[in-house]
Amino acid sequence: MVTRDEVLQALRDVEDPEIHRSIVELEMVQEISVEESRVRVEILLTITGCPLHTTIENAVRERLLSLPGVAEVDVVIGHMNDEQRARFTEKLRGKPEGQSQAVPKLLEPENGVAFVAIASGKGGVGKSTVTANLGVALAKLGLRVGIIDADIYGFSIPGIFGVKAARPTVIDELILPIEAHGVKLISMHFFVPDGNPVVWRGPMLGKMLRNFFGEVHWGDMDIILLDLPPGTGDVAMDVHQLLPKSKEVIVTTPQTAASDVAVRAGVMGVRTNHEVLGVVENMSYLTCEHCGERTYLFGRGGGERVAKELRTDLLAQIPLANMDTQNSSLFEEGSEQAAVFAKLAVQVMDRLGVKAPAAM
Repeated sequence: MVTRDEVLQALRDVEDPEIHRSIVELEMVQEISVEESRVRVEILLTITGCPLHTTIENAVRERLLSLPGVAEVDVVIGHMNDEQRARFTEKLRGKPEGQSQAVPKLLEPENGVAFVAIASGKGGVGKSTVTANLGVALAKLGLRVGIIDADIYGFSIPGIFGVKAARPTVIDELILPIEAHGVKLISMHFFVPDGNPVVWRGPMLGKMLRNFFGEVHWGDMDIILLDLPPGTGDVAMDVHQLLPKSKEVIVTTPQTAASDVAVRAGVMGVRTNHEVLGVVENMSYLTCEHCGERTYLFGRGGGERVAKELRTDLLAQIPLANMDTQNSSLFEEGSEQAAVFAKLAVQVMDRLGVKAPAAM
């Protein structure tokens, strides 16, 4: 007959699907009883109506039925009381219960998280599209990637990822980010009613940005991309103050008007001692589907001009997509754009000194 300790050990392999940590480590396993070949186990969830309770229940049942001598499993779903939920959140925050944490865990230097701000001088150059596709490309290389949609007024990351209707789980003021395409996401979009504008002044913007670092449970991460608002306003300055060692990628399009203001965004980074990893030129050309010839609809040379002014490199030129066949701003595997982003991801990793898990 299986023992209680064997049951508990088996359940260490079951993870909470949102947090990706063992339900045993998170103290979600409450009661275990064994009667011959029948096992009964109670699992405590953090909130009533948790949408993933079926996923957890099925994972527990499957794992226990794989144990020799177990023929029947009863899984009882319960819910944490206030005290249990407080211990749960403190465990996620990584600090002793009742103690404050001056520096958010995500920002602690020993965590080794690389921060890359994606910036542009003006709107409409595809900065968010670059952020999203770069994030997906990095995740496909095996990295743990998060995106902070720091464009508080003009948030678009949830729409690009197709999760506009999603809402993060909040446990005692601890926010669990939305995960899509292997990337963890947080955005102001998730916290305002549909269609409502955000009417805030600078100090409130900075407070929300700090909440994205300190009140969101990111877990272990390799790279955080920050989709900055265009220009050199309050949010960009707050990022430079909060993340003194963050790097930057500057996004432009080929036109002179776009490249001129992109230089200003890069200069701000340089003047605040933030290394510019390079420049990405978006909407560089359109490739004919029949003959393969490139047409430069918006001119040429914008990305090269920005890179030269900032004394850095042009990392990638992203071709235009045929939106009659491309249904999303996330480019499909096998597309010309996805291939460019895959190469861009490798270059960004090299410049950050970050290695894929297989190469570690």
